[in-house]
Amino acid sequence: MSGTFVGMPAFPQAAHDALADPTLRGNLRHATHTIRAKRARAVAELPDWARLREAGRRIKDHTLRHLDRYLEQLEEAVTAAGGTVHWAADADEANRIVTELVRATGESEVVKVKSMATQEIGLNEALEAAGIRAYETDLAELIVQLGKDRPSHILVPAIHRNRGEIREIFAREMGDWGRPAPEGLTDAPADLAEAARLHLREKFLRAKVGVSGANFMVAETGTLVVVESEGNGRMCLTLPETLISVVGIEKIVPTWRDLEVFLQTLPRSSTAERMNPYTSTWTGTTDGDGPATFHLVLLDNGRTDTLADEVGRQALRCIRCSACLNVCPVYERAGGHAYGSVYPGPIGAILSPQLRGTASEIDASLPYASSLCGACYEVCPVAIDIPEVLVHLRERVVQGGPAVREGNRVVLKPAKGHAAERAAMRAARWAFAHPAVLRGGQRLASRTRRLHPRTLPGPGRAWSATRDLPPVPAEPFRDWWQRTNGGKDDVK
Repeated sequence: MSGTFVGMPAFPQAAHDALADPTLRGNLRHATHTIRAKRARAVAELPDWARLREAGRRIKDHTLRHLDRYLEQLEEAVTAAGGTVHWAADADEANRIVTELVRATGESEVVKVKSMATQEIGLNEALEAAGIRAYETDLAELIVQLGKDRPSHILVPAIHRNRGEIREIFAREMGDWGRPAPEGLTDAPADLAEAARLHLREKFLRAKVGVSGANFMVAETGTLVVVESEGNGRMCLTLPETLISVVGIEKIVPTWRDLEVFLQTLPRSSTAERMNPYTSTWTGTTDGDGPATFHLVLLDNGRTDTLADEVGRQALRCIRCSACLNVCPVYERAGGHAYGSVYPGPIGAILSPQLRGTASEIDASLPYASSLCGACYEVCPVAIDIPEVLVHLRERVVQGGPAVREGNRVVLKPAKGHAAERAAMRAARWAFAHPAVLRGGQRLASRTRRLHPRTLPGPGRAWSATRDLPPVPAEPFRDWWQRTNGGKDDVK
């Protein structure tokens, strides 16, 4: 697997390494600029986009406030429709449930439609350890799997690969996983897509077990929804005899009417399409139509802990559109692997530290993987204020404090390496609480401004090495206000 994932270098080091790869930066720049431009045109077509965005935010917030009730309603509806619901508190429990369900069928392989939840819990690795082979069927996920790589984008997991690299991966690896790539394979998109289609077709026709995620779950009917662009999802959801869906508990919406809002905002924000080419819905089981057995694994894995945070819980609104990645200047330059998580970019910088905690070096570094420019908030179709959550999480990293972990209220210790920052913030807090001290400090800074260095010493050197320090004015605002009578004496 790629060397910049969970347990690997913290974001600063991983990003530094990524910046040294000109091919990676070129791939990312081309792809993100293309996607963001198409999205902007698609969104501009809707005169009520702002109202749809607000509606999505309100639906998600309402659902999260009453999540327990809607999850129980969903379980009742799925069970009544012939499905079986399983509850998984964490990744280990979810992997155990899925592994036992596959073993019960007697099969040793499964086909998968793209699911970030299964990547989050490491399901493929868990199945492999149990002697079960999982085949990714989304084109980009197939590229990642064959290349022994990791996804680097929510929508386009292989965004860091160009056509030449993909051709080499197909030619080299396809034969070990099934049908080999055609002789003389070129890097033309149509040829690469046809090679993948031929390779996957035999797997679709042979597989008895499918594993999926879901974009949405409708509580009132127990319906699951997958939206995708290639048709592989439709094959995975209809051909196998057994279907196992692993879905995060936050993916629920109360009614079909609520679903309508997201089926308008998700495709425009993700693929810049007016609607998804394939929207698949299924409710339990039906005789003679689709899988005979359906299992739904509802995954927590830190989501309830995140829900307990009044500021951070808005990350659970996310509908995985990836719009925030495509406008982020940090992601564009560092790429997805640097985030050390299946959730890269701005949303990953606030979601991963909440799902996994901030105890590890990499998770403690993620809230700092941002310039706080706010572009991510502007494009988010459910109005997640990512900069607000980033600042909130930075405070948690530096100061520690109360939080909920694994359902228990705990007091987090400050992360290592932030002693100077804590001291500076405490000094600033004390100064702001004492007006006389603040006034004296401002006057001293103004009178000595000619002696101020152009770069900061010590830990501040890294910050000022790429930024100009703001100049100190000739006099403090308080003195100016008194001297000019609130600006009135300056008016001529």
